[in-house]
Amino acid sequence: MATISTDPPLANVDAPYRAILRLAAPTVFAMLSQSIVNEVDVIFFSRLPCPEASNGQAALLPSLIVVWLFGGSLSAISVGTQALTARRYAEGAPERAGAVLTNSVAFCLLAGSLFSLVGYLLLPWLFEIMIKVPEVRTVALSYSRWRMLGITSMAMTMAIKAFFDGIGKTYVHLVAAIVMNVLNVLLCWCFVFGTLGAPRMGAAGAGAAAFAATWVGLAIMLGYGALVRKDFKPVRLSNLSRGLTWDILRLSVPAGLATIVMMLGFGLFSAVVGRLDSETAAHAATVASASACGAREAVNSAATTDIVEVLKLTFTACLAFGTAAATLVGQSLGARRPEDASRFGWACVRLGLLIFGAVGLCEGVLFTRPLIGLITRSDAVRAAALFPMHIVGVLTPIIAVAMILSEALFGAGNSKFVAVAQLALVFGCLLPLALVFGVVFHMALVGIWLAAAVYFVLAAVTMALKFRQGAWKQIVL
Repeated sequence: MATISTDPPLANVDAPYRAILRLAAPTVFAMLSQSIVNEVDVIFFSRLPCPEASNGQAALLPSLIVVWLFGGSLSAISVGTQALTARRYAEGAPERAGAVLTNSVAFCLLAGSLFSLVGYLLLPWLFEIMIKVPEVRTVALSYSRWRMLGITSMAMTMAIKAFFDGIGKTYVHLVAAIVMNVLNVLLCWCFVFGTLGAPRMGAAGAGAAAFAATWVGLAIMLGYGALVRKDFKPVRLSNLSRGLTWDILRLSVPAGLATIVMMLGFGLFSAVVGRLDSETAAHAATVASASACGAREAVNSAATTDIVEVLKLTFTACLAFGTAAATLVGQSLGARRPEDASRFGWACVRLGLLIFGAVGLCEGVLFTRPLIGLITRSDAVRAAALFPMHIVGVLTPIIAVAMILSEALFGAGNSKFVAVAQLALVFGCLLPLALVFGVVFHMALVGIWLAAAVYFVLAAVTMALKFRQGAWKQIVL
């Protein structure tokens, strides 16, 4: 960690796959390490006594949705930060790129405190809407209160990550992620089970562990930021500019709104799943033969959490390739080479189809049962999760296309289109179909995930058509 190279930014367009893999590989490992931590949470929860185990797993998905509603929307500052940094770096103006970092971090520091406070106060109301099972709601509240205290560190880390991604140094976040997530797993083991003298906190202990780890991760990213102060000069009060902050927000706010739309949408999606559990619990309470655990087990919510946790490993890898696309598209446009930007974007798509087609085959066809069995010991949850896992696993390459091209459009500065498209798709397709298929047509969890499949396909088609149109090449930042 002695120096940060500032070599010429653009990769050779004649070797696009090498450039993509060079940028994507560190991000893949960094984001996978974060997803693995969430998988560890699920596995740790499964080792708790019943019904604490299933209730903890059922609480995790709505909790993460709410955390990302606040932290993810603020972390969308990374979209504008990366797009502007890549442009300025490719234009040969490193100090202007450093000024982008200064304003982005300063904004996250101030806004993060506000978001944490508002989120903390709104948690009971949000979970009252999302979670119908009281035991699950209690767990979600205790877990999420800890996570809300890490919103500022989360956003600042993403802002610094976006700067380094924009200059093509994606390995920086990998180092921070490894340290942060190893610490997170250790603390999680201590707090969930009460080992090494720590208090036994159950599922809430995972939230406390994540809170502590995010601040350690931020400290590492700030250390890397100090290494570029000579070339980029980010630590200067003169860098602070309302105009530049607005330029960052102009690109980031639509992405933040898209995140809010996604989290609200998936929160309501989770609420539809929770409605199935509420109806099941009411029915089970009238059946004398129902087991004490089975009557209280949130099977559908736990199964949905498990599906998302398994597939999130894939989704985060998709985002890593999207990050590579955003960097290469942004740098190409900054260097006045729009056709190269298009070539890099489609090369990312082709690589994504190949890689994630194979991954989806493994997750959705070949190894589905072992994967589900790894993260839950409940026979009922395993049975509920099996067919939806087949559905989404097969669609994994389609999901990759949607995510990669969304990030490529972010890198080009076309964040408004992505936000509007997500608004239309989530509230015009995902939620209505989930309610109709799952509840009205009585298709239960299978119907709800069929609705998600339709949403994934339409998202991929929408982003592909927009990227092919090419109007984004004319955007001036």
